[in-house]
Amino acid sequence: MAEGKSSEPVITVTKDGPYEVEGRVPFIEQSIAVNEAGESLEWAQTGEFESKDTMYLCRCGKSGNKPFCDNSHKREGFDGKEVADRAPYAEQAEVLDGPRFKLMDQEDLCALARFCDTHQTVWDEVEKTDDPEVAAIFLDQIKNCVSGRLVAIDTQTGEPVDAPRPMRISTTQDPAEECSGPLYVEGGIRVLSADGEEYERRARMALCRCGQSGNKPFCDGTHTKIGWSDGNPA
Repeated sequence: MAEGKSSEPVITVTKDGPYEVEGRVPFIEQSIAVNEAGESLEWAQTGEFESKDTMYLCRCGKSGNKPFCDNSHKREGFDGKEVADRAPYAEQAEVLDGPRFKLMDQEDLCALARFCDTHQTVWDEVEKTDDPEVAAIFLDQIKNCVSGRLVAIDTQTGEPVDAPRPMRISTTQDPAEECSGPLYVEGGIRVLSADGEEYERRARMALCRCGQSGNKPFCDGTHTKIGWSDGNPA
């Protein structure tokens, strides 16, 4: 890293190019583990990449060296324009009331990992969170929401429920849908836009890496719809 730069990890969305990752941070692969019914249960680590002080990760979905950039974005004329609303999550999310927990939901962040649909859906469960068993399932489902679309709020404290997470970046795989998923960013790593503006720091974020999201730089689940693969299925 160049002299004078902060050692704090930061991901920069470059203009029509890759994600520039600066600051050494764990870089792994995670896969959605499912039950016999194909329902999403948890994230399981299925691989690990060498972490470097500076990495360039493919954003166009065309690299022949995924998850790393090989300049395919230039050959393909990739349009990586960032269009996501930069207003804070709390201003964009819908709030559903519940007796023990509230549910905040920003639908356009959905990455289609389907943890919210296992058991009952979280939208059905929120009204029953005075039942400890239901509440435990509800919180577990939200914890695994890769994109941070869903957040539980403790009605007693008014604070979000999310255990501290270490900073790390993961490529993701979805065996049930036979496709690869977004870049899973955890632990509040800084994400900067191509114009230098910082996105709101969040414990969970999903960045598009198939190149086709309509909510760039964030994932909108398009990888599932088009069956995108990074060539390295778990």
